[in-house]
Amino acid sequence: MKQVIIYTDGACSGNPGPGGWGAILMYKDKKLELSGYEAHTTNNRMELMAPIQALKRLKEPCEVEVYSDSAYLVNAFQKHWLDNWQRKNWVKSDKKPVENQDLWKEILEFTCVHRIQWHKVKGHADNSYNNRCDELATGEIKQHRLQI
Repeated sequence: MKQVIIYTDGACSGNPGPGGWGAILMYKDKKLELSGYEAHTTNNRMELMAPIQALKRLKEPCEVEVYSDSAYLVNAFQKHWLDNWQRKNWVKSDKKPVENQDLWKEILEFTCVHRIQWHKVKGHADNSYNNRCDELATGEIKQHRLQI
C-alpha cells in the first residue's frame, strides 16, 4: 500500500467570512500543493475542507499520515468524538446538532478507503510544511480580496 503524507491548514478572515484552505501531498519524492477559497465560510469548515480536497486526489487506497494544526479536526479522531457523534445520531453532549456534518461525513468516507493517521502539529511554529499550508490558505483569501 502506498504511503502518503498530507499537511493541511484552513484560514478565515472573520469567522464567518471569506476563507481559504491549503494542503500539501507528498508521495516519495513528489509534492503537490493544493488550495481553494470560499466566499462565506468558517475557520472550522476550511480546516475540514483541506484534508477532504487532498484525500480526493488519491487514486487508490493508501496509508496516509495527515498533519494539521487544527485540534478540532485531529481531536475528532484521536478523542473519538466522531464515534460518539455517530452513535448519538450527530447530536453533541449539549444536545445541539454537530456542526459541519456534511464535511465530517465526507471525511469518514475516506476512512473506509484509506488507513489514515491524524497528527496534531503546532500552528505558526517551526514546521515548514504547516507554515506553507497556512501561506496557501491565507493567500487564497488575499488573492480573492484583490479581485473584488
